[in-house]
Amino acid sequence: MDLTKKVYSLIDNIFEKLTLLSLILLVVIVTLQVITRYFFNFVFFWSEEITLLLLVWFGFMGIAIGFREYIHLGIDTFTNLFPKIFNKVLDKVILAVVFSFGIYLVVQGWQFTVLMFDSTLPATKLPSSITYIIMPITGFMICLYALLQLFNINTAMYKDIEEGH
Repeated sequence: MDLTKKVYSLIDNIFEKLTLLSLILLVVIVTLQVITRYFFNFVFFWSEEITLLLLVWFGFMGIAIGFREYIHLGIDTFTNLFPKIFNKVLDKVILAVVFSFGIYLVVQGWQFTVLMFDSTLPATKLPSSITYIIMPITGFMICLYALLQLFNINTAMYKDIEEGH
């Protein structure tokens, strides 16, 4: 169990650092793009393409981290009318559906990534699949978090995140 926890922590840590790095790079590149356009009437040919790539990556990774931290959208006004045992069963059903969505992202994301491997992005000439490889990665992380939560293992790394009230 200790080895499993270490492996999970390592994977999760790498995933979170990659998410933060994509956000930082996104901000730096957009700032650089605005400054060079405004002051020098010049734009790096690759900046818009890389910005879009980083935005897609950050968005997908943010989905998984939001799920990990239990800050995903949930409407409990209706379910609070039911007994606690019903809500516990419903939570497990929801986690199973989320796990299924993660599997869907892994399978379909991988198929789409492979399909797009032969085409290239126009400015950077990177394979188009680099944009879509984040889908199976995010799907894997969602599956991992859902499995842990199904077995009542708390995946939240940050305890002070408040829900909007």
